[in-house]
Amino acid sequence: MIQRRLIPTYIFLIIVSFFSVFPFYWMISAATNTSFDVAQGKITIGGHLIENFNNLIANYDLWRAMGNSFVYAIVQVVLAILICSLAGFGFELYHDKGKDLVFSILLLAMMIPQVATMIPLFRLLSSAHLLNSVWGFILPSISTPFLIMMFRQNSRNFPVDTMEAARIDGLNEIQIFFRMYMPMMKSTYAAAAVITFMNAWNSYLWPKVIMTQPEAQTMPMLIANMSSGYTTDYGMLMVGVLFCSVPTMIVFFVLQKQFAEGITGAVK
Repeated sequence: MIQRRLIPTYIFLIIVSFFSVFPFYWMISAATNTSFDVAQGKITIGGHLIENFNNLIANYDLWRAMGNSFVYAIVQVVLAILICSLAGFGFELYHDKGKDLVFSILLLAMMIPQVATMIPLFRLLSSAHLLNSVWGFILPSISTPFLIMMFRQNSRNFPVDTMEAARIDGLNEIQIFFRMYMPMMKSTYAAAAVITFMNAWNSYLWPKVIMTQPEAQTMPMLIANMSSGYTTDYGMLMVGVLFCSVPTMIVFFVLQKQFAEGITGAVK
């Protein structure tokens, strides 16, 4: 039975939960209503979902944008967690006099705004003929100081004695990394994968700069184009937003337990 002193806490949590869930409900509601109904403030579920979806398919290349976003995000996740985990593994488990200085310099990169590097990065990738390609999308984010720092911090829980035993058994450093480090740090990999996937999927500014052809556009770019005309079909727009939101929600809900363990530094 609920104690009376906890009743205000539960009431407060219910109110906060309502405000947290309501935008998602409004998105679903708007996707099922006409643009006029949405503009009038209707928040009940309507019957125009199929109509809005057909309008979206007829006017925009939804499946190409979805496919581009999936390809860009998945490639970035695989390469980013591999490179950043190698860096974090090396920074924490191998000793060198200058590694702390190098790591400090690396962390300084977190203080540089992204917009300050866009023009030189654009010119660099343009000269390398990487515009409108998956490599142009992922190269600036393939190794981030945040992920390296997260892997390094969580590597402190990795048992060093295991590495010594592996070396005695004849394993080299690469084998130790792939056969022992990666399986024991799977929760950290899951957390890094969730963060990287969400950042890559929701990225808008950099793809807007680097993707100059309509065939290479991503979902956030598609949604921005839907709201850039003289009139906006809000029902159709919310269907696009719904399609853009579902993949990240699925990834988070599937990996939420591993995400929480990875953020707290759990080692299996």
